[in-house]
Parts: sequence; C-alpha cells; structure tokens
Amino acid sequence: MPFVRIDALRADRQRLEALGRAVHDALVEAIGIPRDDLFQVLTSHDGTRGTFRYDDGYLGIRRDDDLVFVAVTMRAGRTAEQKQALYRRIAELAEEYAGTEPRNVFVTVTENSLLDWSFGEGVAQYAEAGA
Repeated sequence: MPFVRIDALRADRQRLEALGRAVHDALVEAIGIPRDDLFQVLTSHDGTRGTFRYDDGYLGIRRDDDLVFVAVTMRAGRTAEQKQALYRRIAELAEEYAGTEPRNVFVTVTENSLLDWSFGEGVAQYAEAGA
C-alpha cells in the first residue's frame, strides 16, 4: 500500500518513469509489497516555477542538481533491516534505470496505520477488512 512521491529537477517523462519503476521494483523486492500495489506521483520541477533547495554536502554526501527526493508513505511495521534494504535497492535501481547516482537519491519513509488509508468510495478499506 505504499504511496510514493518522487520529485526531480528538470526530469523528462522518461527519467521520471524510470525513477518510478526503480522505487516500485525496490518496494516489491525489499519489503514484499504486491506488484499491483502501485500509487505514485512523479513530478519534475523546471527550476523556475518549481525548484529545489538543498545542502550540497550535508552529512558528507556531495549532491548536485540530479538530486531526487523520494517520499514513501506506508503502513508501520517494517524492520530496520527491511528499511535499509529498501534504501539500498532504491539507490541501486535509480542508478540502473535512470542513471541517477546513489549520492543523489534522498529517501524518506513515513509510517501510518490501517485506518489512515482510503482507496476510494470514502471507505477505509484496510480497517474494514481487518487487514
């Protein structure tokens, strides 16, 4: 059930789709989400109307304008090892699929509960199903 937002600076449609595929494949491989559980918002910022602000050396990591922000919202309950595997796999696949260097892959995970999801119809489907 992850909901993913990916933001990249001056990314064309092909790069955005490659990044989305990388994140989704990593979620499937690293934490076992179902392949058909795909909900993403992919956004390119043109550098004028929408842009990025970031520290290009925070924590000793040299970033540049190929930086990609990946925000994953998902149900709580994954282990530290699963999350570390997810971060690694996203960085690996972003490089493989989109040519984004791992140093430019910034990932955040926000966790929530079953009641925090409605997939339509104004219903919290997971809460009602007791999933």
